[in-house]
Amino acid sequence: MLYSVKLATCLVLASLAFSDLFSRRLPNRAVLVVAGLYFVAAALVPISVTVFLGHVGLAAAAFAVAVLLFRFGWIAGGDAKLAAAIFLWAGPPLAAPVFVIVSVCGLILGLAVIAADALYRRIDALRWLACLSRARGVPYGIALALGGGAAVWAPLAHSAPLL
Repeated sequence: MLYSVKLATCLVLASLAFSDLFSRRLPNRAVLVVAGLYFVAAALVPISVTVFLGHVGLAAAAFAVAVLLFRFGWIAGGDAKLAAAIFLWAGPPLAAPVFVIVSVCGLILGLAVIAADALYRRIDALRWLACLSRARGVPYGIALALGGGAAVWAPLAHSAPLL
């Protein structure tokens, strides 16, 4: 059952990534589903109240930082909400690795936006790159979704026996 919850979470994260790429929108319902599926997963796995509260506390802290980034215009509001849901899944043990994944993927996306903006205006065959137009901003939801996938599946890899 836990694998089904994790798979469902990743499917919702993939839909959020595509939504952000093509429309620059992260639907609130989908973000709530990602967060809600964490609570389902937490109910399926025996974790202590302390560990659970650590996850919730980290999500609250991530949301507070993301709201500041939103206030300065560096990220969009949907990104702030999705960041909280992603760090809810990550919890304190995986916060740093997930942060690095999101940051590196965000950097790559930013560079892709710069490159795509120059290319799609000059070469007709690359018109499909218009979804990465600099005027539309960086679809940071993609980076968050990739970090979210790591947050969802990393505990499984971490607990797997080494052969």
